[in-house]
Amino acid sequence: MLSNRQREFFKAKPLRCTALIPACERGHVKIIERLLKIEDFPKDHINNLGWTALLETVILGDGTQKYIDIVQMLIEASCNIYIADKDGVTALEHAQKSGFTEMVNLLKANG
Repeated sequence: MLSNRQREFFKAKPLRCTALIPACERGHVKIIERLLKIEDFPKDHINNLGWTALLETVILGDGTQKYIDIVQMLIEASCNIYIADKDGVTALEHAQKSGFTEMVNLLKANG
């Protein structure tokens, strides 16, 4: 059950996601920094596609330094790196498949 405060985080429809997920997809570092500082923010929320903010970063990001930094920020904020998508594929496996070596190294070092 979500508290009233937590319900406020779910504004982006139709994917039923928090603002963190599209911010990660689009590489909006400043927004991500602010959201991750909010107490009780649902960092590991899973949207209708079955993706968390971390999965969204790896799957839809382009592997550049900005997205590597976002992965690091999510890890430092204690996001669960083991949550897999609907097909059972983790962020680490997606990073490996995409050839994102630095992301792979970050995820392995923190797994």
